[in-house]
Amino acid sequence: MGNRRELGDIVKGLLEKKYKVVPEDIGSDARLSRSGMVFDTRSYTVEGVGHLCILDMKAMLGLMKMETVVLSAFEKDIPLVNFDWVSAFGRETQLNEFYDTQISPYPQEKLDEFMRIKDADSDIADYVSSAAWYDGILYPCSYRKTGKKMTQRFSSAAEKYAGAFMEQLESAAACDPGAKKEKVREFAETLVEKGGPAVNQVTKLFGKETAERLILGHMYGVR
Repeated sequence: MGNRRELGDIVKGLLEKKYKVVPEDIGSDARLSRSGMVFDTRSYTVEGVGHLCILDMKAMLGLMKMETVVLSAFEKDIPLVNFDWVSAFGRETQLNEFYDTQISPYPQEKLDEFMRIKDADSDIADYVSSAAWYDGILYPCSYRKTGKKMTQRFSSAAEKYAGAFMEQLESAAACDPGAKKEKVREFAETLVEKGGPAVNQVTKLFGKETAERLILGHMYGVR
């Protein structure tokens, strides 16, 4: 996987240019390991913005790798961001997803900026997943692509999405942090309740209590 910049490095690096990013001590949850799967989690407070989480997973002696970056903005009325990269047996999948956790509707022209990045990669196969509870709040400008030997294309797309998002973050409207956090909390709690592929795996491996702590506390920063 040469020439790939890690999603966490991209997003955290951009945030650090404008904001103070403070590591949180999450104790033994920083590394969880069971059945050959290892989860490394880093959690941060982004002053003036909200919460950042970077999670890496490795399994099958490195034949499967996953990286997830979640940026939950509480002080700006901007979408919830999830970036995911998965590599398994030579196939890569890149997800750059934006969820409607808005207090006020997000301007269409802002979403169009992301759509242009997505359209530029229309030649790459879409990643098709089964129906999920969050489909109704996933913005159509989100990027879900999969393929082989796509390392550079996916890394480039992630950098473009992250760069555009950071510009929008800077100019985004300030909002009531309590009200915004409730919107993100509703998303995270529903994720725990209704599940998803990663959530189900973590729950199966480490139990419901640890899964809730990881997702609500460390990933989305709402606990």
